[in-house]
Amino acid sequence: MTRAGTGEAGTLVGYVSDERYVALTDVAVTIENGAGMIAARSLANGAIVAAVEPGPCRVTLAKDGFGAKRVEMTVTPGKPYPFRLLSDRLLGYAWPKWVTAGQEGEFRVHSTDAYKLTLWRYGWEKELIQDLGWFDDHGPGSTKQITPDGDYTQTGVQWNRVGYGSRWHHQRVTAPRRTGLYYFHVKNSRGEFFSFPWIVQPERPLAPVAVLTSNITWNAYNNFGGRSNYVNQRELLPQPTVYARTDLERYTKPGTWPFEVHGAPLSFDRPEPGNFVPEDARITDRIEGRLACFNAPGEWRLLGWLEREGFGYDLYAETELHFGRLPLDRYRVLVLNNHNEYVSKEIYFRIKSWVERGGRLMYLAGCGMYAEVEFLDEHTILCRQEGREDLRGEPSARLLGVAYSHAGYRTGAPYRVLAGAHWAFEGKGLKDGDTFGQKSLNGRTPGGASGLELDKLSPHAPPSLVHLAKGTNPDDSGADLVLYETPSGGAVFSAGSLNWPLALPVDDGVSRVTANVLRRFLA
Repeated sequence: MTRAGTGEAGTLVGYVSDERYVALTDVAVTIENGAGMIAARSLANGAIVAAVEPGPCRVTLAKDGFGAKRVEMTVTPGKPYPFRLLSDRLLGYAWPKWVTAGQEGEFRVHSTDAYKLTLWRYGWEKELIQDLGWFDDHGPGSTKQITPDGDYTQTGVQWNRVGYGSRWHHQRVTAPRRTGLYYFHVKNSRGEFFSFPWIVQPERPLAPVAVLTSNITWNAYNNFGGRSNYVNQRELLPQPTVYARTDLERYTKPGTWPFEVHGAPLSFDRPEPGNFVPEDARITDRIEGRLACFNAPGEWRLLGWLEREGFGYDLYAETELHFGRLPLDRYRVLVLNNHNEYVSKEIYFRIKSWVERGGRLMYLAGCGMYAEVEFLDEHTILCRQEGREDLRGEPSARLLGVAYSHAGYRTGAPYRVLAGAHWAFEGKGLKDGDTFGQKSLNGRTPGGASGLELDKLSPHAPPSLVHLAKGTNPDDSGADLVLYETPSGGAVFSAGSLNWPLALPVDDGVSRVTANVLRRFLA
């Protein structure tokens, strides 16, 4: 028996949405149960309404531009089922996203066609490390992935697991022996291109400098699946989004967080489109877009600069420090890169106690340690409200010397020197009142090295703090460049600006000051 479900009264079977949790209209739906077969199409809000009795059934969904799928589910009145379809755009991610040199990892790629995969190291120049060849399979569309239904931001997309019964689809590669930021390049037979990062950590400390990626922040901002700590923080809403500004609590409840303490879990097991780097991009290119400037593409600028200037470094995911697997006492200098906004209590106090023991910290970032996270397991975090510090019990300025405020947000400007006689300015000929940092690669917020999100002096800062320079952003809102030392020989240098590492490859002043501080800290 076949009946048309469109336009007739019936049961709300569920809602269908894409990977952004946006409602999909006109999805072709076939419902099969013991009574026969029913055809329906999703409505403008993604609803699937059909004259079907409650109970178990098989639902098949298909729409041009999206992967078709079959779902075994139970029709339950009053409990619409959350169907999810994945668009046909090329995507991928490495799993785990951070590994130790020599260990195996898995590449998880979603492509409509056969694809070619290569592995590159991102230093001052992109370096081809390995040609991994072409990948396809026998069945039609077998290089496509599917996602689970429901809110998979909490549990992960589980690619190469969901929908696959063959072990041959668990495609693995051994991490190179050299630490650094690596990228997989994917190009399919249709000419589409996608890239995604892989953090390769050293087997043991090899350099005097350790650099932490801000991969917790990458995850907090990643809304793949329809949720981040900025979109649907508390949970996915009952119906998929039709228009963001009328549907999302971010806009319907402005100025408030939709949760009291923390939102729902966010899994690392998801693609991160915000980490995409164009195929022909160079390290000195301006970074366009919203997320790329403070995700891995932005962090690449600091790592490449370190190599250009001859500073050896070991790269770590900051999660390694959370779980106590980073031997800080084996390093002279620790560098925080770009936008380490989200930090756990464990990370904060491990860094702070290391500085108190004589460690030297370079905070080359803005809006750092502004929000706390908790870990549910190795690959799942709970983001707490921005500005909370109740887990660690103290303001971040006690470590960094500066703290974030919203003044000056989305402005960019140079810094003005306030302590020209300080050794940090040696060799540049800068004196009090001079400016530097006129250049930045931040295409979202151009104007200078003091830009986008800015940290300022705080009454909680250590008393030995030296105020080196201040951003010339409007209304005295610029970042404060500071340095202080501890009685044990430890020290902290804070740039206080998200744009600082984005200026390193192209601004001589920012480059010289950073190199002066790093050489002094290494001495």
